[in-house]
Amino acid sequence: MTAIAALRGFEVLDSRGSPTLEVEVELADGAIGSAIVPSGASVGSAEAVELRDGDADRFLGKGVRKAIRHVHNEIQQSVVGENSLNQRDVDTLLLEIDGTKDKSKLGSNATLGVSLAFARAHANSKRVPLYSHISDLCENADMRMPVPMMNVLNGGAHANNRIDLQEFMIVPAGMSDMASAVRCGAEVFQCLKRRLEEEGHSTAVGDEGGFAPNLESDREALHFLALAIEDARYQLGSDVVLALDCAATEFHTEDGYILRGSDQPLNGDAFINYLDDLAAMYPIVSIEDGLAEDDWDSWRSLTDRLGSKMQLVGDDIFVTNPRFLQKGIDCGIANSILIKVNQIGTLTETLDVIALAKSAGYRTVISHRSGDTEDTFIADLAVGTGAGQIKTGSLCRSERTSKYNRLVRIEAEAAGLSGYRGLREIF
Repeated sequence: MTAIAALRGFEVLDSRGSPTLEVEVELADGAIGSAIVPSGASVGSAEAVELRDGDADRFLGKGVRKAIRHVHNEIQQSVVGENSLNQRDVDTLLLEIDGTKDKSKLGSNATLGVSLAFARAHANSKRVPLYSHISDLCENADMRMPVPMMNVLNGGAHANNRIDLQEFMIVPAGMSDMASAVRCGAEVFQCLKRRLEEEGHSTAVGDEGGFAPNLESDREALHFLALAIEDARYQLGSDVVLALDCAATEFHTEDGYILRGSDQPLNGDAFINYLDDLAAMYPIVSIEDGLAEDDWDSWRSLTDRLGSKMQLVGDDIFVTNPRFLQKGIDCGIANSILIKVNQIGTLTETLDVIALAKSAGYRTVISHRSGDTEDTFIADLAVGTGAGQIKTGSLCRSERTSKYNRLVRIEAEAAGLSGYRGLREIF
């Protein structure tokens, strides 16, 4: 419990060069914590609302001065001067001030910035690492290193090519520790770059650091990953396995799932067959957003069909929201949830969703956003909650590598962490 002395908001830049909000919280004892809010591109329709200015004369309308004013005015007036506050107190006050279901009054960027910055300040006040403070908040006795899902090749909304699925990820599940997992990912990434160059493909990288070559199909993308893993002298299927983020909402219409290489739209069952065929060809252990966010019937069919064979992750369909997750649990949808702090807008709500998922036997994957920053909060969140898995992009661009570097440091410095569990975290 501690008192807040001051809040300060700043308009800074994210990894796409767009403005975002940084919040600094100063406590009465002098401890300071700050947080920078990420922003998504492939956004679920039910996510909390990110407040932008809409002023075309500044940052093409994407400025965040309105959110900053909320931090300096309504929020500061409500939280400064309170004798003692814990994380849930602060986050509850934020919800009360906003008063909407989707945080559209204050903006989820304002509420999240204050929430995460307060958590950092409180950890600094206690003189403990952030991951340890988070562990205390969620009463988690099993802090451990997460298995990284590394996005190294892109299609869909993240690329201008003929690949339908959005993310092709390598998962160094066979490594013995985080440092070895990061090394493995980096080596495969460099070998993939060399392979693509040798075949005459572009090796420019996208928002999340993955390559977006002009390949002809999803199968060709998986083939390149297999070659790169072999070139890096790792064994596909044991040292390194594969994961997909389909982002199926992006190519779903009233007519079905529109694949660029198909003569006609696929219905839900046909698209499930397509995913099953890919998994039969390659060691795919996790599929995220395999179907559209509003296609609940097909999601149930996907879970019935593949849920006993692999991890099925809900992102757009759950949007880190307890109401949607509970519906998924009740309906038997998916077996894992992607956790994005800015989808819900406060740390307490995020921790509550993780607790709900764990109580239902769902696995949890802590995730970055495509418009991310140098802030490494999610690395500590993954360790402190014992989430088991993390998605934070490719093995280049400092807003991605900063999270990997933070995890390596935590592993080297922390006492009492469970070991790196590899494939057991996924399935």
